[in-house]
Amino acid sequence: MRLPTRFVRSSADRRQNRAERAGHPMPSDFAPGPLFVVGMWRSGTSLLYALLNRHPQIALMYEGELPVLWPLFSIGRRANWPVKWDAWNHALERHEIDIGSIPPGITDLRTACETVYKDYARRKGAAIWGEKSPNFYDCMNRVAGIFPNPRFIVIWRNPLGVCRSVLRAAQDSPWFSRPGTIQRALLGCERFRRECDRLLERGVPVHQLQYLDLTKDTEGAMRGVCKFLDIPYDARMTSLGGADRSAVYEGNHHKQVRSSSIVPPEMRSEVLPPDFKKKIQKYMRLWREEYGAEWPPPSRLPDQDFGKPSRFEMLWDRAQYRGLRTFDLMVRVAYCFAPLGLWKAYRALKDHRRASPRPPESHPQTTSSR
Repeated sequence: MRLPTRFVRSSADRRQNRAERAGHPMPSDFAPGPLFVVGMWRSGTSLLYALLNRHPQIALMYEGELPVLWPLFSIGRRANWPVKWDAWNHALERHEIDIGSIPPGITDLRTACETVYKDYARRKGAAIWGEKSPNFYDCMNRVAGIFPNPRFIVIWRNPLGVCRSVLRAAQDSPWFSRPGTIQRALLGCERFRRECDRLLERGVPVHQLQYLDLTKDTEGAMRGVCKFLDIPYDARMTSLGGADRSAVYEGNHHKQVRSSSIVPPEMRSEVLPPDFKKKIQKYMRLWREEYGAEWPPPSRLPDQDFGKPSRFEMLWDRAQYRGLRTFDLMVRVAYCFAPLGLWKAYRALKDHRRASPRPPESHPQTTSSR
């Protein structure tokens, strides 16, 4: 479940946000369709978001994720969608959008998203509107089908790096410490690749870049993005200094994006359980045979050859993945139809349990312990 977590909106971020709004003229025309920035969790999407939004013509929302709450627009649920949306992850509050400013009478998902996306871009005077969210990784084609003329920027990271970062994030993030998250991350890498390939087959504009390229050659990566978007390159896109991060969630797992410099991932002590690390490398060999040598992207260290996963292992892992993602979907659907008071009571109970002291654990749970 995407539980609402606390966030930091510092006074410096607020001042920067207001200054950028005041310093740029209102756009005469918006881009004809939205821009979505998507990657697997812990792949650098937050860093890319912060750099993109430094450009005066770009204003993307940070993980608003209204498209995944599509049941809010079913018959009988449409009237209170802004209130329910904000209660889900504080998206409107984090972006300083007044619920009362949203025009009444909006009853479809596309109009709702466009209204809020464009309002956020209008305040900055930006023409390019949309959203960054890794939680679109397995539904990019459905999201693309909502809008005319969508564009996507996709960022890739090696599955070993993704899973290591997920486990480190789990140390301070209740969302990442959910049972089965590392299994979602591993099998989700392939689902993400299939979604991207399907977008390309449909002719949807997609720009792809690597996380390591973004951190090692930031200027080259951002020049490529600007070429894709057909906008002038802006040197501010290579620095986090002055970036508006007011909508970014709190937590040590967002330490880099809140810093003032871009640092390539450093060598750190291993956090992956040996059996799961072996599983990742077996899937990487399988996927390279299926998709070619360039995907998954290479890791910083040579891969070990443990062969490929057995047929039984793949069937079991994929069954677990489908079960976990079905559960995630059921939670979102249940939330959309549940009374708001019931959701608030549930969230209060979860917050109370998280605040209660627990015995230390050696590792966050992996699927092998489920």
